[in-house]
Amino acid sequence: MSRIVETVLPSRLGRSFRWLLGSSWITNLGDGVALAAGPLLMASQTRDPRLVAMALLVQRLPFLLLGLYAGAIADRLDRRLIVVLVNSVRAAILTGLAVSIGTGHVNVTVVLAALFALGVAETFADTTTATLLPMMVAKADLGIANARLMAGFLTANQLVGPPIGAMLFAAGMTLPFVTQAVLMAMGALLISRIVVAAPERRADRPPVRREVADGIRWLWNHPPIRTLALTVFAFNITFGAAWSVLVLLAIDRLEMGELGYGLMITVGALGGLTATAAYGWLERTFSLANIMRVGLLVETTTHLVLATTTIPWVALLVLYAFGAHAFVWGTLSTSIRQRAVPTQVQGRVSSVYLLGGIGGLVVGSGLGGLIAGAWGVTAPFWFGFVGSALILLLIWRQLEHIAHADEHPTAPGSASPA
Repeated sequence: MSRIVETVLPSRLGRSFRWLLGSSWITNLGDGVALAAGPLLMASQTRDPRLVAMALLVQRLPFLLLGLYAGAIADRLDRRLIVVLVNSVRAAILTGLAVSIGTGHVNVTVVLAALFALGVAETFADTTTATLLPMMVAKADLGIANARLMAGFLTANQLVGPPIGAMLFAAGMTLPFVTQAVLMAMGALLISRIVVAAPERRADRPPVRREVADGIRWLWNHPPIRTLALTVFAFNITFGAAWSVLVLLAIDRLEMGELGYGLMITVGALGGLTATAAYGWLERTFSLANIMRVGLLVETTTHLVLATTTIPWVALLVLYAFGAHAFVWGTLSTSIRQRAVPTQVQGRVSSVYLLGGIGGLVVGSGLGGLIAGAWGVTAPFWFGFVGSALILLLIWRQLEHIAHADEHPTAPGSASPA
């Protein structure tokens, strides 16, 4: 048993990492419960598709509005305390929502307001949590540490949480939200056990707006990280366009039905879990640049296969491979960024990077609907294939520099990470 624990959680990563990992797995389970329970709650209040779609928008809107500010706050204040506070706030909001459901006072306005408030808290929680890992793990171990965190996301958020959320909702509308509130409170408690250095208090700190601008300037003046951010933005446009109509492809073209669409999502998550066990071996065996190249080739090929096949098992096979790529890419790109960015500016640079990623998904989703409406359900996948192939050709040589971004000196004129 001790050998298994050592393999999964190497002791060199430290006790604080184990508290962080435990908190991440627990809160991801809560978020997974909400993935099913949230839409079910909204659908129980209204059948208006515009209002149902609004539920997703109000959850994403806070990051677009406050993501950069959250990054600046993470660089100013005690990051551990920020995460403890916002997870505690999330628990309180969920408790209030459960009370409103239990007393019969819930309605569309209450649900949307609760989702927006949870989105605000999640913006600060996710942005700040991403800055904690580089403070407690050596650069050489960031890959394996991020792999363990991503494995928790795939297992708890994508596989285990949603069916639990649906079952709890069927048993009683309040149950999934009470459960999520408890999980958030437990996550806050585990984070409170982490030991990391508090930021130096300074009386002469510049205004938040200037610090946000410094973070943007730092990223832009660091060519490998700038190229990585632009790559994520561009590939998220092609991905968002295709995946926005994946459900229609599954039902109308592949004729797999609603359950088949759910199976497609599950298969992708299983591919990611398979890659979890192999990540350490991949890093030791292949160059980081070649891992990135192969992964982006897999993503590009996925669009092509889904655009041309009408055979369900072929689609499932390619989605399994895509799920493995998505896990490896997410782990590797995050580790590369964390190794290259100074601790003092991690929050701001991370928020700019994440804002670009989410912005790409929003743009891509909008394009996907328009393209499918004009040229059919396979057209967004052709768009994804052609766009991804062109982007990959442009950045093929640059991936070597991106992979070793931590060895690239900061360009003159970059913001000071103060």
